[in-house]
Amino acid sequence: MNNKICIVYTHHKLGDLIWQLPYIKAISEHHKINVDLILRKKTQAKNILRDLKHINNITYNDFRKGIYYWVDVLKLIFIYKKNKYSHVYLLDKVNKPAIAAKILGVKNIIGPGIGNQKKWLSTKLFLDEDDWNLSYSEQSQKLLKLHNIILNNPFPQIEIDMKKLNEINSELLIDGKKIAFGVDSFEDYKMWYEEDFIKLADLLYEKKLFDYIYLICGPDKSYISKKIIEKSQKKYFIDCSNKDLTGIICAIKNSNFFVGNNSGPLNLAAALNIESFGLIVNDAISELKYSNINFITPDNYTDNTWIRDRENMKTLTPEKVFNELIKKRPKNESG
Repeated sequence: MNNKICIVYTHHKLGDLIWQLPYIKAISEHHKINVDLILRKKTQAKNILRDLKHINNITYNDFRKGIYYWVDVLKLIFIYKKNKYSHVYLLDKVNKPAIAAKILGVKNIIGPGIGNQKKWLSTKLFLDEDDWNLSYSEQSQKLLKLHNIILNNPFPQIEIDMKKLNEINSELLIDGKKIAFGVDSFEDYKMWYEEDFIKLADLLYEKKLFDYIYLICGPDKSYISKKIIEKSQKKYFIDCSNKDLTGIICAIKNSNFFVGNNSGPLNLAAALNIESFGLIVNDAISELKYSNINFITPDNYTDNTWIRDRENMKTLTPEKVFNELIKKRPKNESG
């Protein structure tokens, strides 16, 4: 029987999924075949992973609680049965995908095994309970090591054929130098203030580092990009809050560099090989060490410290961010 591999990841955040891309690729390389993915629809994975050659199919599934728990288990059973998977890999500790595979009789059910999940796995190789304190990347690295799966590169990389994306988002392709600001986040306490983005734009504009700035922002927080445009009274901001991920990717890929909060678009920009600068104040740089993000932090920043107060984001000043950008950008870009 030929192997057929399914990898399940249940987290809904874009950044969390991007962190898992190296481990998905490593599993594909280990088995020497392309893999299928089961992910949440909210990740918009079909838009961002469509051109990765080691991925066959992406199926969306909800991972709900309460009365819908067993409905989703049945959906997973149907997906597994239809595709006749020989292996189901789980990249987080959720029980539901493991239970579905066990009920169907999938021979190889492999996951971290933290908590009750271990009861549903086909292997006795799983992480220790203390490993729950590791980052998501470190947990997946340990999972692969336990199963002798070689990881050649821990840094996320996304390949995109931009021709089609540029065609459907042609209004974003204006002449001039563009940069991108990632102005929102799933967690409010990670968001830099709107007036600080405005001040940073003023400083960068004086140095002639851009003609236009894409404001990268989800539709649920479109008020942030709109506030920046309204308060600044500047014509160089381009509001991307009404764009899906194809538009966001188009904007990022047409930017000289990206500056933004610790959120999905920051991780996306780094994985797309765009020079990316993360504004890190209230969370840990150590969680993002397996990325190509350039970190900009306040003076006296302490790693592995989590602060849940947006007001503390003001300790990172526009002047500090500007100086760090100037230091790290090529000298021939400034006026």
